Amino acid sequence: MRIHYNSPVIISFSLITTAVYLLNRLTAGSLTSFISLQGHFDFYSLRDYLTLFTYPFGHASTEHIIGNLSFILLIGPTLEEKYGSKNLILMMLSAALATGIANIVLFHQGLWGASGIVFMFIILISFANEQSGKIPLTFIFILILFVGKEVLDSFQRDNISQFAHIAGGIIGSIFGFAMKKKTKENF
Repeated sequence: MRIHYNSPVIISFSLITTAVYLLNRLTAGSLTSFISLQGHFDFYSLRDYLTLFTYPFGHASTEHIIGNLSFILLIGPTLEEKYGSKNLILMMLSAALATGIANIVLFHQGLWGASGIVFMFIILISFANEQSGKIPLTFIFILILFVGKEVLDSFQRDNISQFAHIAGGIIGSIFGFAMKKKTKENF
């Protein structure tokens, strides 16, 4: 038996995220401005545009990165097999960009971590065995449990962006319904 790089997007994302986290910790946070979306957006700063796509690689703590990567590594390979690597990259980039822009427009607070992508994955996995013309009951349950919890948690004062989680769930719903009839071969 030999080890197989079975899910290139998910494994690569996880390895890059881990390396970025460790490097940022070893350099006392010197990468933070490149791996976090700041609370204000400077339209004349190339770095600010770059962080719209790089903030999912940054994480605030060991618990934060382990929590996100646990879900990504658990759910991601199934999604990559179902939708294909290219489509999954597009979905991840779309979730990061849409969540980042919405955060800038609505909240003006910092953002980092892959939680929006995680919640997109959680919603998307409920479409894994869908049938044409039917809404999966698992989708409804997941929506109520995970997104409902985030709505309730949004009334607490903490450093967690429940909005990013909710936005990721919404984006996952959009992709789930949009790609119901498409497979990785014909999308």
